[in-house]
Amino acid sequence: MRTYTMQESTQVANRATADITQWLQNSPRTISIQNVENDPHYRAIDVDLLVTTDRGESKLEIKGDRYHKTGNFFFETHSNREKDTPGCFLYTAADWLCYYFVKIGLLYLLPMPQTRDWFLDNLDRFQSKSTTTPIRGGGHYTTVGRLVPIAVVLQEVPEVKTYQLPSAWDGKSTQGQ
Repeated sequence: MRTYTMQESTQVANRATADITQWLQNSPRTISIQNVENDPHYRAIDVDLLVTTDRGESKLEIKGDRYHKTGNFFFETHSNREKDTPGCFLYTAADWLCYYFVKIGLLYLLPMPQTRDWFLDNLDRFQSKSTTTPIRGGGHYTTVGRLVPIAVVLQEVPEVKTYQLPSAWDGKSTQGQ
């Protein structure tokens, strides 16, 4: 089981949001982007960005990950096992889950809820893993999910899109980027 600091998790999330927002801003199809990460309504339904393109509006959830070499997605089933809170993957109201490997700039757009429905139908095929994050003042919380091979998702879930973003991150700093 891997332990992350809250600062490490926040840096990865911030970098993922910044890179994806910049990529969307540079797309000729994009009309507007609204970051709703701090809006209580959108936080409750686990949506990070509202994006309007020439095809309409989409709700996006962003998941940043550093571990591209595993060949897996980590689909969260419990965000906090101790409080028995469901993982964002199970309840997000997003139209697309933006699963982004920050170190190599590789973005997968996973259609929701199709990906979630497929995952729940196949849950028992995938290995359960957990990570812990220390909490200020002592203690920790445990995040639980399943390791899902990327190749399997690409083969079995229609409409997944893959993009190579121009940015890659060394994990040392997000300042000035």
